[in-house]
Formats: sequence, C-alpha cells, structure tokens
Amino acid sequence: MRKLIFYYGAIGALAMATSLRLSAQQSMADDQVPATYTQNVKGHTLRSDSAAGGGVIGRRANGSVLGVDSLPNWSSYFYLPGLVDDGGSGFPQWTWQYTMVGRSPFSGADHGDGDNHEGGATTTIAAPIVPVNIVLLDTNGSVRIIGGKPAIMDATQYVNPVLKSPVFDRAVFDSSDGPTQYADGVQRAEFFRAADPDWHTMLQPATKTARTMTLRRGTYRFAANPDGTCCAYVLVNINVFTSQLFPASEGDPSTVIGVSQKAGDIRTTDLSTFLFPNTFLYFPDSAGNPADCCVLGFHSYDVEPGSAANGWREKRYVMNYSSWISPGLFNTFTDVTALSHEISEAFNDPFVNNATPIWLSPNGLCQANLEDGDVIEGLPNALYPMTLNGFTYHPQNVALLQWFAAVTPSNAIHRAYSYPDTTVLTSASVPMTPGCKGPANVPGGK
Repeated sequence: MRKLIFYYGAIGALAMATSLRLSAQQSMADDQVPATYTQNVKGHTLRSDSAAGGGVIGRRANGSVLGVDSLPNWSSYFYLPGLVDDGGSGFPQWTWQYTMVGRSPFSGADHGDGDNHEGGATTTIAAPIVPVNIVLLDTNGSVRIIGGKPAIMDATQYVNPVLKSPVFDRAVFDSSDGPTQYADGVQRAEFFRAADPDWHTMLQPATKTARTMTLRRGTYRFAANPDGTCCAYVLVNINVFTSQLFPASEGDPSTVIGVSQKAGDIRTTDLSTFLFPNTFLYFPDSAGNPADCCVLGFHSYDVEPGSAANGWREKRYVMNYSSWISPGLFNTFTDVTALSHEISEAFNDPFVNNATPIWLSPNGLCQANLEDGDVIEGLPNALYPMTLNGFTYHPQNVALLQWFAAVTPSNAIHRAYSYPDTTVLTSASVPMTPGCKGPANVPGGK
C-alpha cells in the first residue's frame, strides 16, 4: 500500500497542448511529443501539499519513531512561533517535531547542557538500487515498434554512473573531515556545531535485479531519439505509474516494489532507490490526457501491516523514484539532480510528515514541511556541479534545517542556510499565513 502526498500545480498544460498540435502538424504519432517539449515545461519533483523571529533548534533526541519497523531514525524538535497549515486560516504552534534518518548528532561531545549523550560514530544504511526498464505497449498489448525497433528503454545503463556519483560515492564536502557522500555532507552541515567529527550517516549501495514496467498506449507520451527510435524520454500518467510501482499488499508480484519485496531485494531497514531511464510523470485531466508536467522524482514509503515476526510493528519501506536525466532535456535538471534531491529529502523527512511553519521559498513555493530540496529547485543557482570519477555531476543545493527553523544567525556550517552552495539562501524563512499572503502574526513571535 503506497503512502503518497500529492502536490497539484498548474505546470506545463499550455506547453503540452502546444506540443500535441505540433505533433499533428509534423505527422508524428498522436501520442508523440517533440524532443524539445521538456525545454518548455517546468520540471519539478513531487511535493506534498501542505517576519523572521529567530527559532531555536532543540539539542535533545527523542529516540526513533515507536511502533514502526523501518530504517534507522531519530527525532527531535525546534521552537518557532508559526501557523499550522490546516487547510483553513491556520492555528498557532510553537514546537515542531521532526524525524530524520540515522542516529542523533547530539551525542559524544559535552555540549554544556548537562545531558548524558549516547555516543556517535557512523550509521550505515543499506541502499538497494533497483533499475526499472520501461516497455511501451501498443493498444493490443504487444510491444510497440517505434522507428523499426521495439520500444524498450534500458535503465541498467545508468546504474554505474549513479554509483559513481557523489550520491553514493565519496566526494569532498567541507562539512566533513574526509570525503563523504552528498546527503551525509548536507546533514553534517546542518549539525556541524553539535555533531562529533566521526558522526556520519552513510549509504551502502547495492545493485539489485532489474525490473520492468509495461505501459499500454494511452497511458504515456513519448519523444523519439534523433534516429526515430524509442525513446529520448517518456511521459507517464502519474496514477498509472504509482499503481504499477506500489503493491496493494506486501510482495504483490504485479508491481515493481512488490516483486522486489518478494525477492528480498529491498527490506524495511533500507533506503531503496527505483531508478528509471528518462521517465517523467504528468497529472492527467478528467479525460486522462496530459495536463500538468513534469515530475522527475519523489520520495515516500510503502506501508504494510506488521506480524508476530516483527512484534506487530507497522512496516515502512522508505524509497524514492528518481529518473536519470540525460543532458539537455531540462533547463535546471540533469543526470542525478532529481536523485540527489530525493535522497536528501528522504534523510530529512523519511516518513513525509515533518511539519514546519508555513514558508515561502525564493522559487515561489508555499509549503509547510521539511522538504529541503523543494525550497531551491528550479532556481538559476539550484545545481552544484561536481566532477567525480571523470564525470561532472549536478546534484542539487538544498535548504538546511536552520532555514526552516528561522535560526538567526544560523548555527549551521559557515552560518549558512543552504548547502553545498552556502550562498543560495542568504537569510532564514519567514513564517507565513496560509497561502503565503503575508507574514504570520503569532503570539510569542518577534
């Protein structure tokens, strides 16, 4: 059973309609779009819907989430007068709980608060990578032929460059004494002044059996390669996509996650990546035709009931769908941009329920959650090019916890609010009213 929170935006509808008109004019298939279509839409990741006072980040850990069988996690809080986004006028709240991946950074060293800290060191989390190939079917259920060749998109070709990227390989981040992975570098930047030097949360990647998602004609649109074959990319109805990704029950072999569970390729203690080849999602209109495009990744979890074997704890398989993005398809996304975005957000909000005061980001998003990648995605300086293993990757800059908590000045590394590029966000968020119509006026605020 899937756990997903959708954000609906009016993105790309006009561009899609225009592209379909062009398809007819150029005698392309009725479900084909020009290869340049993605240049005219605003690619993004899936987002949950939901006056600077100077917040305070707590320095105590509350332990992991109780009653849950999942990956290592810990919880804490920050104080900041703000409004809860309740779908109405909002109501005041001062303490904001959050859960993150790994172990508490408030450990080991004497922080001068009189607490007995539990020790630090490295937490290693298994990170299976499941490549998912795409097979496009015709209306009769046979494999479609495009440009004289079967319409099959291979995800396995992108596994090696993903493994060599800073998401999974070690690179230089100044938040760590030695080379480390991207998401660990971000976490260490957030807790730089609290964590011990040896505090890390590391992913241990392992390539698993490739799976296949088959899509019947009418549920997708495609752009051909320059030679006319399939495919430069494919656009998929998000409802069809999620129904074929998430199982109705644990181990359902008709779905990608289910068959991976059944084979033992993913476990509740993992952070799993389902890697797709240039596969982007659209929200359909009432007739099932493309409306808003394009989603390039999301993080969530598959939730299943517990049993006597695990003490009747609810099972949560934390995962992300991320597409490899070939160069030139989008203006601000390429190679591992979506993957880095989703992995960082999974670290900072693994169960997609870390509420924050309502915030307005520089890119115009109005949200109320600890989704650190959403704050910066799409900005001109959203990417952080890094050359590693002979390839220049483009992970995304993300907002730090201090931005959401409005800690002024920031107590992150370099007094920053963003990382790895600390210059993207130069000041903290301002708690807002619902709809971000203006700053929130909450008793106790400054």
